[in-house]
Amino acid sequence: MSRDRRAIYVNCDGLARDWVTRATTPTLHDLAGKSLWCREHRAVFPSVTRVSAASVATGCHARRHGLHGNRMGLIEQSRIVVRDVGLPDFRQHLRKATGRTLHVPALAERVAGAGGFVGFSNVSPGAAYFLDPEHFGHIYHRAGSYGPGGAPIGGADALNVSHDLAGDRVMTERFCGDVLLERSPVVSILWLANPDLTLHGAPIGSPAHHEALRQADRNVGRVHRSVEQLRSRGIDVLLLIGSDHGQETIGDCVDLESWFSAQGLSAMLAAGDIAVAGQGTAALLYATPQARPALLDVLEVMRREPWVADIVTDDFAQLGHAASGGVVAAVNTARREEANAYGVIGKRWVIAEPGKPAAIGCGQHGGWGPDETSPFLMLDHPEVGHRSCTRPTSLVDIAPTILAFLGLPSDGCDGTPLVDFASKAMRAADDSEPSRAPSKS
Repeated sequence: MSRDRRAIYVNCDGLARDWVTRATTPTLHDLAGKSLWCREHRAVFPSVTRVSAASVATGCHARRHGLHGNRMGLIEQSRIVVRDVGLPDFRQHLRKATGRTLHVPALAERVAGAGGFVGFSNVSPGAAYFLDPEHFGHIYHRAGSYGPGGAPIGGADALNVSHDLAGDRVMTERFCGDVLLERSPVVSILWLANPDLTLHGAPIGSPAHHEALRQADRNVGRVHRSVEQLRSRGIDVLLLIGSDHGQETIGDCVDLESWFSAQGLSAMLAAGDIAVAGQGTAALLYATPQARPALLDVLEVMRREPWVADIVTDDFAQLGHAASGGVVAAVNTARREEANAYGVIGKRWVIAEPGKPAAIGCGQHGGWGPDETSPFLMLDHPEVGHRSCTRPTSLVDIAPTILAFLGLPSDGCDGTPLVDFASKAMRAADDSEPSRAPSKS
């Protein structure tokens, strides 16, 4: 590996591809016109941040890395317990139930001996910690920061930021100064909370949404200026900028546990033989072996409900998932082609979660709807060229692209490098065409 190469990934959480425009995100729009633009970039399933973080870090879908969703069922004392992956202690529960965290190595492990890894994240603790679940590098988060081996980072060295737009801004400033320009690890990740955080409490297309876009765009600009400083020092930097998913409007809510109870399955729910792990606009349904037939029996009834768009029970491979750990089915909620107050089309049902009222009219994601599965990705490098990648790409292509740039093996990844860095011209690894900035202006 060339020791003067650095790879940087910036994630603007929840920023759908259609919102990368000259009017809403001018910095991103300009960079897209100068970079390799992945015009068919897709989210993973579930289209939620915690699974996305694991897929970015490992280059694998959920069926390989083993993290099921934002909420996940674990077999504990012969019953299924659904736990929130976002909580700081989830990894401990996962290890106790399964003996491990992720099933495949993350970037931090792969580069531990080749220049190191640093991640800064302002989303949920779980999403942050699954960027490096086994503590091979450095992870900074407001709930706790850790170095190699899980050594706590405290005091002024910790990441003491607020969970809001201001926190994203402060985090970005420190990331640029402390991480990029001073420590300069071989791989670094900056994961912004916005616009996703804002949209969970505001309508898509609203002034609050536009302000979150503006500030995320400004943070990207700050990172890009730091990258140019590194390049002026003779360091070869690959900058990847993207998002993990988009957002769709909450139109209504359904309580799946109450629905199952109405079908006569309340005793199985209470016993932990059947469980619902809501993923926003989707759900994973779990069952123990003895309860599986009963769950499958009622799914044909569920398919006729107006809040269901699709139920997958067999072909989990199409979702990048696997029927393991008690997973029996994946449910995608229905979409109505209606506009919200700001003219944005598409309203979805969401799955009720305990103690978390649905914010009707605000944003949500998790399933395989058209907007929530349309994130963006661009690669900025002086020698890559200004082109559009014409093949479908995914979050799982990010890690192998970084590893290829660094000259490290990417064996075991589901994704593939987006650029042939071994070629003299660093051309896109597959069919591409001259770059066009995003068409929406």
